[in-house]
Amino acid sequence: MKFGRLTVLALGIAMLGTAHPVLGEIKVIANRSVSADSITTAELKQVYLEQTRLLGDGSHVEPVLERGGSANATFLKDFLEINDDALQSYYRTLVFTGRGSMPKALGSDSEVVAYVLKTRGAIGYVNVSADADGVKILSIATEGRGSQRTLLSRVEPEYPDTLKRLLIGGTVRLQITVSASGSVDSAEEEGGNPILVASAITAVKQWVYAAGHSRTKMEVSILFDPNQ
Repeated sequence: MKFGRLTVLALGIAMLGTAHPVLGEIKVIANRSVSADSITTAELKQVYLEQTRLLGDGSHVEPVLERGGSANATFLKDFLEINDDALQSYYRTLVFTGRGSMPKALGSDSEVVAYVLKTRGAIGYVNVSADADGVKILSIATEGRGSQRTLLSRVEPEYPDTLKRLLIGGTVRLQITVSASGSVDSAEEEGGNPILVASAITAVKQWVYAAGHSRTKMEVSILFDPNQ
């Protein structure tokens, strides 16, 4: 049975706001094989936490870390929002569970630049003053709230009969990625009853948004109300 009335809260988290060649005290560099010219702060976090290896334009990237130093400290604090010990523990967990691998780590800006220069798909970070001849410097797009995407077509989720009869409802929160063309590329659970989450994801992946200039991440909330 289709759920007739649901509340969809499009909490726009626009992923591509104002772009800068550098942010803070570092710059992000990439091998010339990477077609993207910019990267969002959220994409950086996803790449380095091994949640994805693809940028918004489809470029495949391989992250490289810098061990110690000011560039690494700035990157972890401002972009990953994690300290080095916690990050290493996170990577070890990925390796142990088979869900990821330990990224290559190098000891200096010059080593990172040399590795990125010769390694297809490589992406790294160095001090803003570092010599980066031969590699691509990616503009860093900071997050903003000024370009929320308009929902054009919505498929309503199925409300499982058993849950509705038992008056089991609630709000499902999802983080979705909308392509530049307006299709929903992915939907990930942020919270809610697992059965309702599955129903919501199935529906949301069929939604269509207005076209935009770039890929956008948004949080959406869907209310399942058994009394309606």
